[in-house]
Amino acid sequence: MLDAVVVGAGPNGLTAAVELARRGFSVALFEAKGTVGGGARTEELTLPGFRHDPCSAAHPLAVSSPAFRGLPLERHGLEWLHPELPMAHPFLDGTAAVLSRSVGETAASFGPRDAGAYRRLVTPFLHRWDTLVRDFMSLPLTALPRDPVTLARFGLVGLPPSTWLARRFHDERARTLLAGLVAHVMAPLNGFATSAIGLVFALAAHTRGWPVARGGSQAISDALAAHLRELGGTVHTDYEVKRLDDLPPARAYVFDTSPTALARIAGFGDHYARYRYGPGVFKIDYALDGPVPWTAPEARRAGTVQIGADSAEIGAALRAASRENRAPDAPFLITVQPSVVDPTRAPEGKHVFWVYGHVPHGWTGDLTDAIERQLERFAPGFRDRVLARATAGPPELAARNANYAGGDIATGAVSGLQTLLRPKLSLYPYATPHPAVFICSQATPPGPGVHGMPGHNAAKAVWRRLRQT
Repeated sequence: MLDAVVVGAGPNGLTAAVELARRGFSVALFEAKGTVGGGARTEELTLPGFRHDPCSAAHPLAVSSPAFRGLPLERHGLEWLHPELPMAHPFLDGTAAVLSRSVGETAASFGPRDAGAYRRLVTPFLHRWDTLVRDFMSLPLTALPRDPVTLARFGLVGLPPSTWLARRFHDERARTLLAGLVAHVMAPLNGFATSAIGLVFALAAHTRGWPVARGGSQAISDALAAHLRELGGTVHTDYEVKRLDDLPPARAYVFDTSPTALARIAGFGDHYARYRYGPGVFKIDYALDGPVPWTAPEARRAGTVQIGADSAEIGAALRAASRENRAPDAPFLITVQPSVVDPTRAPEGKHVFWVYGHVPHGWTGDLTDAIERQLERFAPGFRDRVLARATAGPPELAARNANYAGGDIATGAVSGLQTLLRPKLSLYPYATPHPAVFICSQATPPGPGVHGMPGHNAAKAVWRRLRQT
């Protein structure tokens, strides 16, 4: 009998399997698709030689992750590449605010009235980032805080809505960049703990950067899988699990799946019936015959570029997708241009470009024209650079990755108490009604992103049980 079986080879399932194997447990991992990866994959979606990331592309949380930083992933081929600027947010006048590794450069891009306010906001946390991120991402009850004072101070700043945090700034440049950071998790700007979301992304950029993985996000998953095999674990692909009886006998079962899928597979009935899914996204991967012709020079040097004319436009786009059940007329866009720093991603002189906008949950329309009209506002002539595009709305995203129910790439709404307490109100979020079954997907704390911490935290709960039995 195996000690543990893990279902789902996304970053969290892989991390959970690695953590258990590192502690001497026998582990087998089962994945429905033909390759490992989940939300961290790389494929030729458009033309030969153009390597695209179907979901995640830039990785500010992965490079800061306590789980990943404790593993020898570089030995298994993972290499982080840092663009000259982690992120830029261009404006219609041809200028841009930036999120730089340098706090000073970032503050200067906001203008003189807000430079000091920004420095005062981030400086108390910069030199304590590694400890803070461990405390922040290990909660709840998986480890005692190493620096409870800093964590409490962060909570005082981060728990209020981001609209409160925006009041620290006089001008629209800083407010717009902050609104864009919050929108990465598709959260309404006035939601609970949205200040923390924006602040985490900003601090991550200043301390560890917003890199891409050389060759694509698949390199993260492949490195985790290689390390798992090195530790004696086994990986089985093309193996769809429809019920617990499909799996070999084990002392524990760990699911990197949505709560809905777990309830169906394990026969938990309506145990997760109150779990809420959030808006979906409409994503386009482009093959381009040259770099994106951004008007703002800063955007040409950035790995990630946020698109939204101002905080009001960003807020309106989020409300349309999450509350008004319609696609926004001017969608907020998150874009990544990996080939700015990684020439292996496209043929010489060509580029890959990654973009998505928010749409209602399960939306079946086509946002291509609205996305490209929005891009043309900040990069005139963009359409002339397009060689090919691959589009994916909520139905296609859910078909590629079953965890993305209704196109929700966060595997659950990041709003209200569910921002922190997911998938249920519980002190033990990785446990389920069955004592031998656990959940480790991004539907559990600390939530969405490619960082492996839900898997890391869930593994702790599993090995505590295995030591008791």
